[in-house]
Amino acid sequence: MATSMADLTVKKADETTNIVYAAKAASAGDRVPAIWKSTTVGTAPAHNPTLAVTARSNADGKVRRMEFTYTYPQTAVSPADGSISVVNLFQGSGSFAIPQGMPQTDLNEAVAQCFNCLAATLVKTAFKDGYAPT
Repeated sequence: MATSMADLTVKKADETTNIVYAAKAASAGDRVPAIWKSTTVGTAPAHNPTLAVTARSNADGKVRRMEFTYTYPQTAVSPADGSISVVNLFQGSGSFAIPQGMPQTDLNEAVAQCFNCLAATLVKTAFKDGYAPT
């Protein structure tokens, strides 16, 4: 059963202010990404932070593979002509194997704990610093 596409509202770095990632393209099926863009950031589509999520089954149908990519461009204005270009790109990706035989309660718990761990302050700080905790 697929989830319906919708805008995403998430917290900015200050953990108070909301920012919206607009639903730009719903997935048309396996291997076709659902795409969200934060259109309030940047002046051109290439300057917008973007999240893409794809899904597909493995060969025997026992596992659904969920994958995501996230990009956040840094832009700069050229002093010579005032043009804006991407000068750095924060990129992230991940892949999750969702066993189709796992009870829904266990799957619910696994997904909640995984994403709550990734959202933990310690983990977010490690990513901001660029080093794994020591």
